[in-house]
Amino acid sequence: MKTYLYALFIVLFISCIDSNDEITNNNDIDYTVQNEEDILKYINENNLDAKKSDTGLYYVIENEGTGNRPTVNSSVKISFKGYFLDKNIFQDNTTDEIDLKYVIEGWKEGIPYFKEGGNGVLLIPSKLAYGDTGNIVSNIPGGSVLVFDIKLLEIK
Repeated sequence: MKTYLYALFIVLFISCIDSNDEITNNNDIDYTVQNEEDILKYINENNLDAKKSDTGLYYVIENEGTGNRPTVNSSVKISFKGYFLDKNIFQDNTTDEIDLKYVIEGWKEGIPYFKEGGNGVLLIPSKLAYGDTGNIVSNIPGGSVLVFDIKLLEIK
């Protein structure tokens, strides 16, 4: 169990690797336009009713929930699965308690769209996740759009 929690900690709490530490140099590529095109294609192909925030985060609220709404300072119990736009999974179904202060920007912004008991999908462009450097520990390449199926179980 501790091994899974440690792996989860690494996936969600390490925002990105310093460019001096990266294994490959992506020359600070701006993936904004490509991420946007890829997300829109994914939304269209999967017939999703997604909304876009001012930051570029896309989210689908399948069930808003009926409980309270978390803030960026909340600790939440959440069930989620993380995968890429090609549906390759990098984090299989996991349930854990997470402090939103220490997660990627896409989660800090996206999770508060749901109330307790709510569920949906977050489509997170790389600039709100691990940027152009990626996360070698989690095997997430630079520039990757991350998709999360989430269910907000409880606000702690």
